Amino acid sequence: TETSGRYHTDWLNMMYPRLRLARNLLRDDGVIFISIDDNEAHNLRKICDEIFGEDNFIAQIISVSNPGGRDYKQIAVMHEYILVYAKSDLTELNEIQKDIEFSMLDDNGGYELRELRNRNPKFHRGNRPNLFYPFYINPQVQDEYGCCAVSVTKEQGYDIEVCPYNSVGSESVWRWGIPKSTQNIDLLNIRKSNIVARQKNDGGWNIYEKNRKNTTKAKSIWDETNMRTEDGTRLVRLLFDKTLFDHPKSLALLKRCCQLATEEDSIILDFFSGSASTAHAVMQLNAEDGGNRKFIMVQLPEPTDEKSEAYKAGYKNICEIGKERIRRAGEKIKEEYKDKENIENLDIGFKVFKFVPRKG
Repeated sequence: TETSGRYHTDWLNMMYPRLRLARNLLRDDGVIFISIDDNEAHNLRKICDEIFGEDNFIAQIISVSNPGGRDYKQIAVMHEYILVYAKSDLTELNEIQKDIEFSMLDDNGGYELRELRNRNPKFHRGNRPNLFYPFYINPQVQDEYGCCAVSVTKEQGYDIEVCPYNSVGSESVWRWGIPKSTQNIDLLNIRKSNIVARQKNDGGWNIYEKNRKNTTKAKSIWDETNMRTEDGTRLVRLLFDKTLFDHPKSLALLKRCCQLATEEDSIILDFFSGSASTAHAVMQLNAEDGGNRKFIMVQLPEPTDEKSEAYKAGYKNICEIGKERIRRAGEKIKEEYKDKENIENLDIGFKVFKFVPRKG
């Protein structure tokens, strides 16, 4: 309709120049996260494809912001989106920490067993000949977990041959070639070897890598409890003893964006900063990992409703809420981490700049 068409046009005219400027401000290996709901998600993809390039699209993350669903429509909507675009092919996202405690230990630390056979059914000896070769097992050399020593060459004691076949006997391949496997085997000490074998219940053998990785790629659906909008609301209420801002982003959601996209000295810009949740997330992350990230928050001085708790508490516009939140959040973080080494060096200060248009 004419009305909705005009609405979409106004929104696009507002967003397009901001996104072009945002791209110009990004480092060559920078990345942008844009939170959006269903109303403009399809239009946002189009202008981001034009501004950043389709090849620089990374993901459209689904964030479960309200598990109960907003039930004013025929289907209760419980999610929003986060569009992620890179500045260039130099962009590489970090992985996130896994909540894992390794149950196995050797001379190199903790690990878990990960099968070395590649499970992709498209790969076999015909198209990956360098990844199809035998391992030889010595069942007499065994650690406390029942894992046995292996070699890529047939030697004395290493006389059980294992090739990469799947459960139905079809050819597959290993994930590593002979050079890498050789580098990860210590024939003199199984507790230093990163490849071992273990016997199956049916008498066969599997070859395993000792996987020590404690990080994982972020998934495209973020449905953890602390990602919900109500968690952001609860935190603002905790800081101010009042609900001064409607539907703030959760601290965990913004912190994850920073974890994926930043280094310890990165600059994070939020040009729709609202209650300054992003500034809070940056300070929190710095406290946790000792980083020195800096933030720039941009927000129009949008007046608060005269009937709102914020206005009654003396906050006449959103910027005033954001500034006070940064002050209170910084002090709260320092108090929470007071026993951490060097926490006194955590930078919780900030400067405020106000844009004043030229006259005449």
